[in-house]
This record gives sequence, C-alpha cells and structure tokens, in this order.
Amino acid sequence: MADSPGALFESLLTIMTRLRGEGGCPWDREQTRESLKPYLIEEAYEALDAIDRGAPEPILEELGDVLFQVVFHCQVASERGEFAMADLLRRLNDKMIRRHPHVFGGGAVADAREALAQWERIKQDEGRPDGSPRSALDGVPKTLPALLRAQRLQVKAGRVGFDWSEWGQAWAKVREEVAELDDGVVKGDAAHIREELGDLLFSIVNVARLLGADAEDSLRLAAEKFTRRFKEVEAEMRAEGRTVGEASPRDLDEKWERVKAREAVSPAAAPASEGSAGMPEHREPGSGR
Repeated sequence: MADSPGALFESLLTIMTRLRGEGGCPWDREQTRESLKPYLIEEAYEALDAIDRGAPEPILEELGDVLFQVVFHCQVASERGEFAMADLLRRLNDKMIRRHPHVFGGGAVADAREALAQWERIKQDEGRPDGSPRSALDGVPKTLPALLRAQRLQVKAGRVGFDWSEWGQAWAKVREEVAELDDGVVKGDAAHIREELGDLLFSIVNVARLLGADAEDSLRLAAEKFTRRFKEVEAEMRAEGRTVGEASPRDLDEKWERVKAREAVSPAAAPASEGSAGMPEHREPGSGR
C-alpha cells in the first residue's frame, strides 16, 4: 500500500512538516500566509495553462503544485493552532456528501441543471459560518479578474432564476449599453463613460455566457491571437530592416491583413486550442461552484 493515494498523501504531509521544522528549508520556514498568496494564484494559472495545452504531463505537474500550496497553507494553519489537514478534509467530505443527496441519500435530480439548483438551495439553507443568511452571490471573490468575476456573478444569479430567458434579450441590452456609452462620449462626461463602458462589458459577458462561451477564455484567446499576429508583423518589419515604429499606419494595416490571410489559408498556424476562426471551443461556462 506504499503507493496508495492515502499513503502518498501522508508522505507529502510529512515532507511539508520537515520543510517547515528545525533543520528544514530556510525559505519554506520563513513563509507566512500572506507571503504565500501570490504563489497560490500563480500555480492555479499555471495549471490552467497546462490544461489549455492539453498534454497530460504538464497537467500532472501543475496540479501537484496547486495541491502543494493547499498543503502549505494547512501546515501554516496547524502551526498557528487554527486547523489541520484532517479538519479540512473532514469538512470537505461532509460538505460534498451533504450537498449531493441525490448520490449519497435518497434524493433524485433529473439533470445537471437540477443538481446545481439543489446545490444552491442547500448552500442557502446552511447559511454563513457566523449564522447570517447567505446571498446567492456569495463565493465570488472580489479579487477575481473583473471579467471572470462578472461571469461568475451572472452564473450565480442565473442559478436562482435571475436571468434572461434567451441570449437575444441580452444582446438587445448590449445595443442599449452601446447607445448609452455613445451618449457619454458625445457629452465628454468621463464618469459617465466609465460607468457605461463597465455596463457594456458586463452585458457582453452575459451574451457570451448565454451562448455557451467562456468570456474570460475568449478574451484570453483573443489576446494570444493579437500577440501572435503582432509578433509576425514585427518579424516582417525586421526582415525589411525596419521597426514597427518606423512604418506608416497604412503599411502596418497591410502587413496585419497579410498575417490574417496566411492564418486563414493555413489554420494549423493557429494554436490547437482555437477553432478555425480563432474562437474557443464550446464549453459550459462557470462550472465552478
């Protein structure tokens, strides 16, 4: 049983304790909950990047790094006398069983949508740790990237019925917000522009969600596409002995269009994670709980 998940996890906890103990690693010993925060975020994003690449080995590596961050935080909490890994695992196990009565009890659900609605009802009934009632929007951190946070808020609200019935209604809202932003631009009102631009972005996220696209992932892919094409334009300019800054806008536009045309002729030039038009493959948005 030396290679069983349980035995290997116990070994990991032992390694973590030694790293933090007397004679352990100086760097690990000096870390605090606050100093570890950036690493937790970084490792999570590296895991997402590995998942996008699709190769099993990087996914294996990066998920391990995410797990190590969880173990690290539990070790710090244990040293502070707050909780230990056993407490975390016990609470997690209890929560998963309690919120899946259709699996571990006598309940039943018809589909994934019903399962999510049931999850939200149970979560609402549980309340917050301090006994106060939960909001349907609880669990969406303010520290999330703004686009992702908008998407998660909309998903949460949609689970309790606060949603458009179909994407066309949300698209009409986008048109409305464009008109309001245009009005702010015409008036030159900076505060109004900022507010309406935010409303427009929020509405576009709603349309993406209702169409089954992940807004955060779509924008990330668009940024990657722009980076790839811009670097190709730079390469063309270098081949001519010039820099981008030395070219006219017309010249840059022509080179940009040539890069786009080459990608259209040879879709293989685009990353495997994109479709033929550079759009992300369909996935269920906001599946995290």
